[in-house]
Amino acid sequence: MNIRQAKEHIKNSVKLYLKRDEYGDYRIPVVRQRPIFLLGSPGIGKTAIMEQIAQELGIALVSYSMTHHTRQSALGLPFITHKSYKGMEFDISEYTMSEIIASIYEVMEDSKIEEGILFLDEINCVSETLAPSMLQFLQYKVFGRHKVPDGWVIVTAGNPPEYNKSVREFDVVTMDRMKLVEVEADYATWKKYALKQGIHNAVTTYLDMKKNDFYRVETNVGGKSYVTARGWEDLSAMILLSEEEGITVDETLVGQYLHNERIVKEFTAYYELYNKYKKDYKVDEILAGTNSAQEVERARIAKFDERLSLLGMLLDKLESGMRENLETSDYLKDLMTVLKIIKALYDRAEDDAKKDICAIIESQIQAKQKLLETMSAAGTLSDEDRKKNRGIIRFLEAREKELRLEKNENPFDLLKCRFDEETAAMKEENAKIQERLHNVFAFSEVAFMDGNEMLVLVTELTVNVYSSRFIGLYGSVDYAKHSEDLMLHEREDDIMREIENLEL
Repeated sequence: MNIRQAKEHIKNSVKLYLKRDEYGDYRIPVVRQRPIFLLGSPGIGKTAIMEQIAQELGIALVSYSMTHHTRQSALGLPFITHKSYKGMEFDISEYTMSEIIASIYEVMEDSKIEEGILFLDEINCVSETLAPSMLQFLQYKVFGRHKVPDGWVIVTAGNPPEYNKSVREFDVVTMDRMKLVEVEADYATWKKYALKQGIHNAVTTYLDMKKNDFYRVETNVGGKSYVTARGWEDLSAMILLSEEEGITVDETLVGQYLHNERIVKEFTAYYELYNKYKKDYKVDEILAGTNSAQEVERARIAKFDERLSLLGMLLDKLESGMRENLETSDYLKDLMTVLKIIKALYDRAEDDAKKDICAIIESQIQAKQKLLETMSAAGTLSDEDRKKNRGIIRFLEAREKELRLEKNENPFDLLKCRFDEETAAMKEENAKIQERLHNVFAFSEVAFMDGNEMLVLVTELTVNVYSSRFIGLYGSVDYAKHSEDLMLHEREDDIMREIENLEL
C-alpha cells in the first residue's frame, strides 16, 4: 500500500484500540492490542504520518529511534534495594524506570493528555542485548518491570533488510504479535503531501515529467545510489532558503540531498532552465491579466516541458495566495470566537469597577499560550495551529496595548473596528485571487487551447487541498466549465473504447 493508505489503516487501528465500553474499559484488552509494524523503504514519510495521525485524533505522541538504545537505557539501570521476607532480610536487584516509559509520563504530565501513540522507529535495528526483551515488550507493553500506560498504542517502524545492514529479521513468534503494514513509495500520493507542505515548484514539475526519479535505490560499481522522498523535501527547503538569500543552487548542493549522479545532473539542469522560464515569462502580468500577445504566442509554440513549467509557476503563485487567504480566514473565525468570549466576560462583570477589558484580554492571551504549550508538549502542534494561535495572540497583545494607552468608553468598539479592518483586507485579497484564477484560465484557453495543459490545470486545482477548498467555498465559473468539459471528453473516450471492444 502507499503511505496515504498506510496512514488511514494505522489511524483506524488506533481509534479502535482506544474505543471504550460503557464502563470506561478498552473494548480490545491491552494484551490483544497488537503493536503495528510499519515496514517500508527509508525516507518515504513514516515518521511524518505519525505526527499527522496524532494531530488529527487529538492524542499525544512520543517518538523514539531504537538504534541508539542499549539494554540499560531501554529497560532501566539496576540498583540494590533491601527487603524482608518472612522475617529474613535480603538485598535484591531492581531496575529504574525506562527512559522511554518515563518520557510518556512526562508528556502526560505536561500536556494533561492521557492517551497517545508510542512510536518506536528502527525497531528491527535494536542492539543484540536488547533483542530478547522485545518479545515481552511487544506482547505485554512492558520494558523491564515498567509498563506502558493504558491508553497508549504502540506503533513501530523499520526498513527492509536490503536497505540497512543493521536490520535483524524478526522470527515468526515476534511477527505473530504485531500487525504488519507494508508501505511502498508512491509519487502521486507524495505529491498531495508536497503541495500541502509548499514543496518548491521546480521539484514537483520536474517529478511530474520524470516520476521514476522520485524514489530510486540502486547498487552499482561505485556503491549504493539513492534518492528518497525525504531527500526531495529537504532539498526543497534548502532551495527556498537559498533563493531568499541569493545563494546559487548548483550540483554540489543538489548532490548533498540526491545521491544519484544522473538525477543530480538532470535536476540541476532543469532547475537552471526553470529559472530561465521564470525570467522569460512575466508570471505576475499573466496573473493580473495584463500579459502581452507575445507571451501568449511564446507559450503557444513552446515545447511541452516549457509549458508545464510555466503552468507550474502560475499554479504555485495562485495556490500559495489561496493558502494564505484560507489561513487568514481560519484565523479570523477563531479570533471572532475569542472576541465573543471577551465581550461576554466584559458584559457579565457586575459593576464598572470590575469591567477591566485589559485584564480580560490578558486572560485570553494566557489561555492561548497555554494551549500552544499543551499541544507542543503532546507533540500534536501543527504548523497551521501554531501560526493561527500566534496570530490571535499578536492581535490581542496589540489591542491590549492600544487600550492601555487610550481610555475608551466602549472598548469593545476598538476590538470590533480592528477585526473589521482585517476582515475587509482578507475579502479584498480574496477578490484579487478569484480574478487571478480567471486570468490563468483565460491565458490557458488562448495559449494552450485544447492541449493537455488544461487537463493538468484542472487536475492540479482539484488535488491541491487549498485550491480545492478555495474553489469549493467561493466557486469558479471557469473551473466548473472546464472541469465539466474534461469529464465529458473522458466519458466520450470511455464510450469509444467500449465500442472498439464490441465484437460487431
